[in-house]
Amino acid sequence: MARASDSRALPGWPALVDPSPEAAALAGPAALAGPAALAGPAALAEPEVPLRRTGLCALLAATARRYPARVALIDAPDKPAWSGRPAMTWTYGAAAEIVSRLAGGLRAWRLPPGSRIGLALPGSTEGLVAHLAVEAAGHVPCLLPTTWDEDQFAVGIEAAGVSAVLTQARLGSASPAERLCRAAVRYFGLRYLAAFGPDIPDGVISLDEMVLDRRNGPVAAETGGGLISFVGGNPAEPVHRPGDALLAAIAVHLVATPVRPGERILSLLAPGDLRGVVSGLGAALVSGASLETLPVFDGAALAAALVRPVPTHLVLPAFLEPALARAALPDTLRTIVFAHRAPARLTDRSPRTAFARGRVAVVDVLAVDEDVVVSGTRGADDLAFGLAEPERLGLPASLLSLRLDADGRLACRGQAAKAAPPRRGEAGEVDAAAWRPTRYRPTLFAGTATGLAEAP
Repeated sequence: MARASDSRALPGWPALVDPSPEAAALAGPAALAGPAALAGPAALAEPEVPLRRTGLCALLAATARRYPARVALIDAPDKPAWSGRPAMTWTYGAAAEIVSRLAGGLRAWRLPPGSRIGLALPGSTEGLVAHLAVEAAGHVPCLLPTTWDEDQFAVGIEAAGVSAVLTQARLGSASPAERLCRAAVRYFGLRYLAAFGPDIPDGVISLDEMVLDRRNGPVAAETGGGLISFVGGNPAEPVHRPGDALLAAIAVHLVATPVRPGERILSLLAPGDLRGVVSGLGAALVSGASLETLPVFDGAALAAALVRPVPTHLVLPAFLEPALARAALPDTLRTIVFAHRAPARLTDRSPRTAFARGRVAVVDVLAVDEDVVVSGTRGADDLAFGLAEPERLGLPASLLSLRLDADGRLACRGQAAKAAPPRRGEAGEVDAAAWRPTRYRPTLFAGTATGLAEAP
C-alpha cells in the first residue's frame, strides 16, 4: 500500500486538529437522524422502545456530521513513553475520517462480511478508532485482552473464529505484535495480522500506512455486528453480543450515569470487556461526549487530567475507591463510576459523603460475566438494595429486567441481556424475552446485598 507524502511527520499519524477535506465531506449538511436520537438525556425519554441495530461507528458519524469540531478522543500525555507513539486529540470530524480510511483498508481484505476481527489494543485513540473501523467495514470486533500470553491468544483466536487481528508493536516492555505472530502460526484460520508501529515485525501489515492512505474512504456502516468478548478473560469462553444488545446495554448504563453532549468521560478501564466498552467508548458516542483514556495508571497524570476545566465523569476500577476517597476532587467532577466484576463485594465502599461532601454522584457498575452490566447510583438506586430486590432498580423493562430465581440466583432478560457463545460461521441468537439465570446470587444481610457470589 502506498505511503502518503506526510508519513514522516510523526512516528504515528498526522495529528489532525481540524477536519481535512475528507472529513468535511463526511460532515455534510444532512440532519442528524437515526443514532443521533440516542444522544443526551432525551435518548432515554422513551426507554420502553427497543433500540434498533446501530453500530457505534454510525453514532460517531452522526455527531461528526453536525459537530465536526467537537472533541471526541483524547490520549494521555505520557503515551509516547509506553507506546512510542504521539499523544493525540481527535475531533469527531477527524476521528470519523480516520475510521473511514481504516475501514476502507479493512474492506480490501478478502474477508466475508461479518468476519470476526480481533482487537489486541490498549485504550488509546488507536484502539478506539480501530474498534469503530472494524464495525464500519462490516465486521465484528473481538476484544482480545492485551495481557494474554501466546498460548491464550492462540486459544482465544480459535475459540472465537477470528480471521484477522489488529494490534500494536509496542506496549510498555511487551511486544504484542510479535506475540501474535507466534500465536498465528498455530491457527490456520487467522488470515491477516496488522499493527500500529513503530517498528512492526516483518510480515505484519502496517495500520499506519492504511490510515495515511487517503484513497480509503468514505465508509460509514449503518448497522453494527456488536462485539465478542471473553468471560472473565478466559480465552476458551467467547460471548457474542449483537449490535442492538450492545446499544441497549449502553442506554441502561446512561440511566444511572447521565452524560451530556460536550462533557468528558475520563476512563481508567481497559476496553477489553463489556463493562469497559459500555462505560467508555459506548457511553461517549451515545451521549456525544469526549472520551479521555489513561491506559497506564499514574497518580500524577490522573490528578493533572482531573483539573482540566470541563464537566467530567470519572470511570475507574473499584479497588481505587479508598485512595480516591482521600483525594481532593475538583468542582467540575459530575459523577464517579466504580467498576466491579462478579464475584464482587459491596462492603468496602466508602460513604457517598466521602466524595466532595456529596456534590458528586457515585455510581457502581457491576459486570456479571459478559452477560449483563448493571449500574446503580448510590442512594435510591443503590446496587446494595437493587441486587436484594431487583425490582427496586427501576430499569427500562424492555431493555433489561432482573429477578432472583427460586434458588437465589440472579436472572436477566431483555435486549441488553442478549448474548450467546458464537457459533462457527454465525452468531448465536438469544430470545430477549426469556429469562436467563446467571452463575451468581447476591449475599444478603439485613435486607441488603453485601455482594454477588458464585452460586454453589
